Amino acid sequence: MAENNILSTAMENFSRASLMLKDEVEANLLAKLSMPRERVEFTLTPQLSDGKVHVFTSFVVRHSDALGPAKGGIRMTADVTLDDVTGLAMEMTWKCALIGVPFGGGKSGIVSDAGNLTPKDKETLIRSFVRNGLRHIGPQVYVPAPDMGTNETDMGHIKDTISFSHGQAITQGCFVTGKPVLLGGIPGRREATGRGVAMCVEKSLELFDIDTQKATVVVQGFGNVGSVTAQLLNEMGVKVIGVGDIEGAVYNEFGLDISALSKHAAQTASVKGFASASAISGSELLELPCDVLVPAATAAQITTDNAEQIKAKIVAEGANGPTTPEADEILYKRNIFVIPDILCNAGGVFVSYLEYTQETQQEQMTVEHVNSRMKKRITQRFEEVLRLANDRKMSMRDAAMLLAVRTVCNALKSRGYQP
Repeated sequence: MAENNILSTAMENFSRASLMLKDEVEANLLAKLSMPRERVEFTLTPQLSDGKVHVFTSFVVRHSDALGPAKGGIRMTADVTLDDVTGLAMEMTWKCALIGVPFGGGKSGIVSDAGNLTPKDKETLIRSFVRNGLRHIGPQVYVPAPDMGTNETDMGHIKDTISFSHGQAITQGCFVTGKPVLLGGIPGRREATGRGVAMCVEKSLELFDIDTQKATVVVQGFGNVGSVTAQLLNEMGVKVIGVGDIEGAVYNEFGLDISALSKHAAQTASVKGFASASAISGSELLELPCDVLVPAATAAQITTDNAEQIKAKIVAEGANGPTTPEADEILYKRNIFVIPDILCNAGGVFVSYLEYTQETQQEQMTVEHVNSRMKKRITQRFEEVLRLANDRKMSMRDAAMLLAVRTVCNALKSRGYQP
């Protein structure tokens, strides 16, 4: 498989963990986890606002339900594939196990460029996905959430489609997370992934005895995760010197005004052209000298082509799979501290769990309560992974994967071997 293949990266990470666990975990359990429990492809044929029927391909993958129902977002991009969704579902299994929530790994995809759809057509497509995939979605089966190309508005449409199909005002239990707060969502969910990344960065700066008031950060990606991470780090006093997105990148050695940059991006749909900064290329952005690099865009951004040129002391993976296994080896040998994605961006799924319990129990949580619980959990898991990495003299990724895969194997063993 190619180096930048999401499934290839997930399988390589799992293979490394399997080798580390071969003397304590039965081989048949590891073999079971090497394959997804279910992969479904189905065709959507909604009539859009132009009056024509359009054909879209969609996927739902449940990798594991050993710890609970599958959990994972809906990715809506023009190039998403079944293999991508499979790799992302596998990574979600480890993420849920590591952060300690009772979910397995799942993911879904809709092959469409969300940016080219009108809001009405996007709603029609989302509702078509739910109607066609309804038997694969449920509180005890698979609980979707936002991902690339989807947002809380879409999750509200999912809840409405399901409740309408049941002839009820609400759903019995939590069928989807990341919803608007008015529809049973939880405060702080939209910011949760970026907040978790910022928390991990803060812990790493403490570890390396780097003063937050003097630290420099570069953020690749200025969507939901990257923008929130940049804003929160900026509020801590960290100097964000570079930010990029798919359209371009900007740099200011004295620090970017993140609030002004956010307004500019909201108006122009890109950080490109921000007046108070110099324009640089995306490759230059990744190679800027800095204390922390946050790849928060998409997969396979740090590869063998640029790993030797990375000048950050710390890499905090805000995106899923931004570092290929081959590049990961290079960074480890260069003593660059990598906070792996299944730890670094797990704040989102942890708060999704809080939303799941909130809706199940018909109660309400405050944003203060949400953020407090997330900080406690992220800090605890960060320290556990770090302790194992130091004890076994291994990378943070290997330590995180070892803990996660061991947890899922123990769950499988506890369930027994009969289906």
